[in-house]
Amino acid sequence: MSDILRVTVGLGDRAYDVLVGAGALSAAGPELVAHFPRGRAILVTDRHVADLHLDAVTAQLSRLGLRVEPVIIAPGETSKSWAGLEQVVDALLDRNIERSEAVIALGGGVIGDLTGFAAAVTKRGVNFIQIPTTLLAQVDSSVGGKTGINTRHGKNFAGSFHQPKLVIADRDLLATLPDRERRAGYAEIVKAALIGDAPLFAQLEAAGAGVLDGADLDQAVAAAVAFKARIVAEDERETGVRALLNLGHTFGHAFEADAPKDVIRHGEAVAVGTALAFAYSAHRGDCSADHAARVAAHLRAVGLPASPAELAHSDWTAASLVSRMRDDKKNRDGRITLILARAIGAAFIDPAADEADLLAFMETQLS
Repeated sequence: MSDILRVTVGLGDRAYDVLVGAGALSAAGPELVAHFPRGRAILVTDRHVADLHLDAVTAQLSRLGLRVEPVIIAPGETSKSWAGLEQVVDALLDRNIERSEAVIALGGGVIGDLTGFAAAVTKRGVNFIQIPTTLLAQVDSSVGGKTGINTRHGKNFAGSFHQPKLVIADRDLLATLPDRERRAGYAEIVKAALIGDAPLFAQLEAAGAGVLDGADLDQAVAAAVAFKARIVAEDERETGVRALLNLGHTFGHAFEADAPKDVIRHGEAVAVGTALAFAYSAHRGDCSADHAARVAAHLRAVGLPASPAELAHSDWTAASLVSRMRDDKKNRDGRITLILARAIGAAFIDPAADEADLLAFMETQLS
């Protein structure tokens, strides 16, 4: 257990730990078993993750004395829907889950968001545990209690805040992750540094692409999770400072929404969105052009895109992207809210961006 890093999300009597590192699942031991008083663990995953990890995870849980009852759904964002929610809730009720039990989410962000929302609404709330299998989910969606599904109105437009009881970010589960997915997940690590930890960004900058492997990755994951945990503890329901965690997302979600399904990864869109947030901040005079250039250079150094032209899709217009930004959940009073920066490690919230100026800026980025 000495090599496992532990980060606590401090929410009073709802506080929970995030265990980070190779072997974190086996190290969890008794604290994991305590959440399954009936000796069985209902586990939700998708077919792709099941093929890769279900046997090994089942074997580890069996060694702890737990009988695994898997619920296997179709992979991909299409499962993060009203129909997918009904499928998971019905599966939990079919198994007569009790409120004293937890359900395990084994997978990436789709599985974590969907399972968490199902746990929140089943019998007015059962516990759940996150075992994320992607780097993106380990550093972002598995921590903080945001759960939900997509609707015809947009991504994550139905959901709830429902905190997990435990998060197990086991590096061993990333062994099968393609390099592209690993890089996409890294976008959320560097995002945390850019929001409020300039020394961490300097460390990541110095490490370059090497940060994506081994113990260095564990340290980076733990640092990003610790930063997010501090923000969540201060503003659990995103009424204020937690909105900072959306750096790059207003731009990024617009790219995702206007691209064909599965052509670009969420982390890639966030990387470009983060670069654009700094470029737009420099355009407005909020931060120096040097800082914006450093951000873009580091993203490219680890193999991430830093401009719209570097994404695997290019059929956008400035007007369509800004229109998508108008639908962002952070917006208030019909004005676009942007997360911008005064410097690396000094992000801020602009609750009323100048839409005409934003449109003109996006025209320059797409030309």
